[in-house]
Amino acid sequence: MSGSAALPAPPGGSEQSSKMSSRRELTAAVLGAVLAGGLALVAGGQGWARVTVDRSPPLPPVTGVLNGADAAPLVPATGLVLLAAAVALLAVHGAGRVVVGLLMAVAGGVLAWSGLRALTGGLDAAAADLPGVGGARSAAATVDLAAGWPLLAVVAGLLGVAGGLLVVLRGRSWPGMGRRYERPGSPAAPARAQTDEDRAQAAWRALDRGEDPTADPSGDQRGGPEVT
Repeated sequence: MSGSAALPAPPGGSEQSSKMSSRRELTAAVLGAVLAGGLALVAGGQGWARVTVDRSPPLPPVTGVLNGADAAPLVPATGLVLLAAAVALLAVHGAGRVVVGLLMAVAGGVLAWSGLRALTGGLDAAAADLPGVGGARSAAATVDLAAGWPLLAVVAGLLGVAGGLLVVLRGRSWPGMGRRYERPGSPAAPARAQTDEDRAQAAWRALDRGEDPTADPSGDQRGGPEVT
């Protein structure tokens, strides 16, 4: 229609798409850290091996269960580190996230190494220190490994490494905490100049509300007051 004000073109979606992608990456990193930490704590609390020591007759064999915390003390410790990293990812930004990502990668590597060490026969020293079993004098001792739990620790470690590398490579561009999480009384960010894209988005939001974006926002009608 001639004479009517032209509506602004819809704002480009590239920036919005980039923000959504960054939020998805942040969510994936946080959930990955939580999952890796939770799996590490679960694995560390389970029995990794049954140790049996045969004693000279007529003494019966001595048996004991070697749990994950005894077999690999670093497993529950790295689990706690990964859970703390998940919280830190939401609280820091920029270079701070890179530091958290490096910590995640290191914790994940230690976790994976602990599980792999158990799978490759590295529990003999821990079995020798098992109370009630390690002190028994015998020429024969067997360690029956429950491979599922060390393997779970390896998977959790690899997940922690992958999440940490993602944070190191991409974490600087991720958004920080929303304004509703900021401390009350914190200084407000300085207002920036309104751009053409900001005005275009405001116009489209007005259209969504059923308002005329070309109308005077003050509601002033130039015809002057009506005389009665």
